[in-house]
Amino acid sequence: MSILSILEPASATPARPSRTSLTTGNIPATVASDLLVPLADGRVTDYANFDHGASAPCLESVRAAVEAALPSYASVHRGNGYASRITTQWYERARNEVHTFVGARETDQVIFTRQTTDALNLLARAVPADATVIVFESEHHAALLPWPAERTVRLPAPTSHPAAVTAVADALRTAPEGPRLVVITGASNVTGEIFPIAEIAAVAKAHGARVCLDVAQLAPHREVNIEQLDVDWVALSGHKLYAPYGAGALIGRADWLNAADPYLYGGGATAAVTRDTTTWNEGPARHEGGSPNVIGAIALAAACAAITKHREAIEQHERSLLARLRTGLAQIAGVTTYDIFGADADRVGTVCFTIEGVSSILVSAALSAEYGIGVRDGKFCAHPLVGRLLADSPEHCTAVRASLGLGTTREHVDRLVNAIRTLATTGLAAEYEESAHGCQPVGDPRDLEAPRIW
Repeated sequence: MSILSILEPASATPARPSRTSLTTGNIPATVASDLLVPLADGRVTDYANFDHGASAPCLESVRAAVEAALPSYASVHRGNGYASRITTQWYERARNEVHTFVGARETDQVIFTRQTTDALNLLARAVPADATVIVFESEHHAALLPWPAERTVRLPAPTSHPAAVTAVADALRTAPEGPRLVVITGASNVTGEIFPIAEIAAVAKAHGARVCLDVAQLAPHREVNIEQLDVDWVALSGHKLYAPYGAGALIGRADWLNAADPYLYGGGATAAVTRDTTTWNEGPARHEGGSPNVIGAIALAAACAAITKHREAIEQHERSLLARLRTGLAQIAGVTTYDIFGADADRVGTVCFTIEGVSSILVSAALSAEYGIGVRDGKFCAHPLVGRLLADSPEHCTAVRASLGLGTTREHVDRLVNAIRTLATTGLAAEYEESAHGCQPVGDPRDLEAPRIW
């Protein structure tokens, strides 16, 4: 069965309930709501996406904004042509939309980047040479690795909110004199648990330190407000905010960024260039050298606007589904779920688990081939944290992550829980082998070659 052939459901495929009967509240629609996928037994089913933590599908409103912008797309700034003037306005309005989305202060600047990793590396380039950086080992590699090793203090993954706050306070108390930066995540990309952001920020400020907050996993699910949290920078990704067009952002204080060399040397970053001297711009342009990703910025802004408009319904939808998922998994013998702060900790819609006797790669392969469910297996670019969480499970070196979002329904949750129950009690329905596509059933009849679409 080819990928193209699944665009029309097979006659044996049961009718699916309407999307509105499966969701809670008025939530934005994604373009992937009708995606159909082939199963190894020849059937076709709608895709149950539990991999939102890696990348989220595009919102319908984001696609509409991009399509509206494309006919008059042109390079921004310094152009007097109609298309350039219009596109420049959209680009700068997108900057304002993102600024508002994260509750930034009036003096905070928005620098468009490729994604959170790019944003954090940009900030790492701007940190003063004598600064001390404090970061938990529980961070995603994007927040753990960019800082100079000789000036970075890595704290063990905390076991409770008070322990996290105390660890930061102790590290700051013994840190060398000079600038200090505390880097924390908003929500763990492994377990979904929310860190004590405001409490850590208060301790940091009491010791004269600044705070950078990675909100890649938090912003799609919960409100972020820089001013209320009293943090100095936040970094986010469009592809996790239902805007997969290659843009992210670093938002926050301007002074370190204006004092640093440009992130990219080239046009746009320059105010004046002579044979002997170069004067660099200040503000966002300083670090947006070259022709920026205007379409990505517009897409990100459209997603921010949609999420802001439907924030209450989104949170209600996701809390309901997460509770349903966690309750279902808790009732299955042989399934272990993992937490940083404990089972009662507040979290976004992510669950990390293992199944006794079944490796994580086989779990993810079977969920895909036998049930049309997409999850993530591995260490989720957070190797130190996963290693600590699984330390008491010598059978497993990797885990499975199910992360829900706007594309998830109650039927999807029930399908996932029932599938995991079957895997835990009766095992796999087929024998699996490694292939060019990863792990798949022996003799898998599915055609998994992607057709050329251009």
